[in-house]
Amino acid sequence: MTATSKLHDLGQSLWLDNITRDLLNRGTLQHYIDTLSVTGLTSNPTIFDQAIRNSAAYDEDIARAAPGARSTEDLFFSVALADLKRAADLFQPVFARTDRVDGWVSLEVSPLLAHDTGGSVAAARDLHQRAGKPNLFIKIPGTPAGLPAIEAAIFAGIPVNVTLLFSAAQYVAAADAYWRGVERRVAAGLDPAVASVASLFVSRWDVAIKDKAPAELRNRLGIAVAQRAYKVYCERLASDRGYRLANAGARPQRLLWASTGTKDPAASDTLYVEALAAPFTVNTMPENTLKAFADHGRVGAPLSPDGGESEEVLAAFTKADIDIDALAARLQDEGAASFVKSWKDLMDCLQSKSAAIRKAS
Repeated sequence: MTATSKLHDLGQSLWLDNITRDLLNRGTLQHYIDTLSVTGLTSNPTIFDQAIRNSAAYDEDIARAAPGARSTEDLFFSVALADLKRAADLFQPVFARTDRVDGWVSLEVSPLLAHDTGGSVAAARDLHQRAGKPNLFIKIPGTPAGLPAIEAAIFAGIPVNVTLLFSAAQYVAAADAYWRGVERRVAAGLDPAVASVASLFVSRWDVAIKDKAPAELRNRLGIAVAQRAYKVYCERLASDRGYRLANAGARPQRLLWASTGTKDPAASDTLYVEALAAPFTVNTMPENTLKAFADHGRVGAPLSPDGGESEEVLAAFTKADIDIDALAARLQDEGAASFVKSWKDLMDCLQSKSAAIRKAS
């Protein structure tokens, strides 16, 4: 039995944090589903930028869609949805078998809509309808400006992957937005079973303080933050409010570990996967991390619902003059800015590709 199948049997969903046309055309994604227990997939602007920029596999789609596209963004979504619809079909058996708990793919709304609640919800609704796939999550950032859009999208019945969460407090704010959207559906007599995941980014913590943390604390901050968030997550699942919504027919919003690829070359390449094994959670892994874990990963004891040693570790970082709350806010701001940059790079890439294709035709 592979380590990935053991992790799946423990109760954690393994998703791939990547999508390319080659992964689909060569049968690689299907291979990961069949042999490595992969049950979902996430994408982001950077992933698509690299896929389109470094391959000619998208040129035919770009040439076909460009004349009718309303904008470069519209052109991108035409190309991206072609990939994600194929991936969604591959995961449809998982989606059906798990009664919509697993088997999801994710697509992000334009990060330029971060401060436009109405625009974000309209874009989310449009993308979900264009895809025509029930197992498509729309990614909306869990920033302060994104919280109203999360609530509104859930109320509108749109499945949401809340992204860019870095702390337990940010997770709680996003989870509350999800609950408010569900509660509004209950009050309106609508089906409350709208799926969602809350994506907590892990490895970026350790990258941010790699030159500041004492040697004995190296690569321990992201895991400690995740342990604290997992404790809060378990408490929310077992809360009176959570039980009331479950009794009304709502689905729990699952916690997802994102950014789980190891950035420190001196650390284990399966560090965050091994440390964050936990039932009823998701780990979305870069392709190299997935293959490394399948090859030599180990599945040990799952995360403790009481947070384990997280508070002691976090206290040690505070003692080392690392302000956890301030760093969480900074990481979220930087992540949002990075998504905007990646989005603009992606639009530039598509414009260049379109121009080159027109010139060659």
